[in-house]
Formats: sequence, C-alpha cells, structure tokens
Amino acid sequence: MDRIALITGAAGGVGRSLAHKLADQGWRLIVVSRNGARLSEAFGDEHLQVEADCATPAGVQRIFAVARAQQLQPTALAHCVGNIRLGALHRMSEADFNDCLSANLISAFHTLAGFVSSLREARSPGAAVLVSSVAARIGTPNHEAIAAAKAGVEGLVRGAAASYAAAGIRVNAVAPGIMDTQAAAGVIASDAAREAAARQYPLPGIGDPAELAELMAWLLSPHAARVTGQVWAMDGGFSSIRPLVMK
Repeated sequence: MDRIALITGAAGGVGRSLAHKLADQGWRLIVVSRNGARLSEAFGDEHLQVEADCATPAGVQRIFAVARAQQLQPTALAHCVGNIRLGALHRMSEADFNDCLSANLISAFHTLAGFVSSLREARSPGAAVLVSSVAARIGTPNHEAIAAAKAGVEGLVRGAAASYAAAGIRVNAVAPGIMDTQAAAGVIASDAAREAAARQYPLPGIGDPAELAELMAWLLSPHAARVTGQVWAMDGGFSSIRPLVMK
C-alpha cells in the first residue's frame, strides 16, 4: 500500500529537507506552496505539486480537491508553513502581527482541519506533525508575535490530539531553535549575527533543517505509533537548561 504524505511550505528549508527524506523512504508526496515557481525550482517535475494558500479555507480545499482528482489520499501531514516576524510588542505594526498569525497559526488550523476531515471521510488513521518554535516555550526578547502564534500552534496540537485519538489520528509538533533556512536568513545575515545566535544555545550552533526532518519523519512513521499530543524540542537545550557562562 502506498504511503502518501502532504507537505505544506514544501519549498522552504524544512519542507524541502523533509520531502527529500520521505521520498528516500519510499513515500509518495503532495508538495504545497503559495509559489508554484519555487516548487518547480525545488523539485523539478517530481511529486504532485499544488500551488495554494494554506492560510485560507479555500486554499486548503484546493489542495485536497487536487489530491482527490489524482486519487491520492494522504495519511501523513507535515505542516511547514511559517514566517518569522521579530520586533518589540510596542513597535510591531498591525500588518506584521496579522501576517505572523496568518502564516504560523491560521494556516496550521485550516490545514490540520482539512487533513482531519479527509481522513475521517476515508475512515483512515493518520499522523500530523506541525512546526512550533523555541520562542513558544521560553521568553525571548522581541519574539512576542512569533511566540504568541507558535504557542497557539502547540495548543492546537494538544487539543486536536485529544479530539481525534480515538480515530487513530496522531498530532504532534516539533519546536526548533534558529535554523539555517531562508526564513531565518534576515536574523543571521552577517557573520557577527550568526556567531551571536549560535552562542546563545547550551549546545552552540545553528540548527540544520535535515536534522529536524529526521525527527519529523520519525513522528510520521509507525515507530511513533504511541506518540501523540507532544511537542518535541530540538533547540540545543535552550528551553530547558542554562549554558555554562565563562568569565
């Protein structure tokens, strides 16, 4: 039986890494982005590519309509859509805040709802993994907007996991620190900024999307069959331990 996974935000660093990982494991893939040209650039003519905006119900409906037309029923979802909007609370514009909520939380809500509806209609179990952030777990200066959005994602994960466990639908999240992706490029644009970002973690360094993809692939696999409602940190210890400070 084919294993079919839906990856949103597939043209980004995390989505692309996960797509390559799952394809190597024999999964058939539906890859989604708002930018069809970026999908083509990332994957050529491989996989079923869908241009859609996951932050709207109409966009999510389009994804599953295209999948149905190709007779594809995804049983795994990796929602990798998101952005980073930094800035102190009192200086952030309404537009930036709304954009942060839309990309990170609203998109997760609509996409997960569409995925669950599809599974229930097919009377199929399944697994979803969403992407949170270390910023949702520990206070970090100038991260108020992204912290609020990603904390909402974590609440969504726990609530959905509770609602659909009896149907065999698992929902988990990963919570990375800063990673070497296009979304974080502005934060670590200079060598000095990159070095400063790396030093803030007890295990110093910048995260690799391929490492996060390994964890996400495991959460979607049968090896994680007893895992649901969890948020898995991959943050170099940032949210749980203090680094050793040397004078």
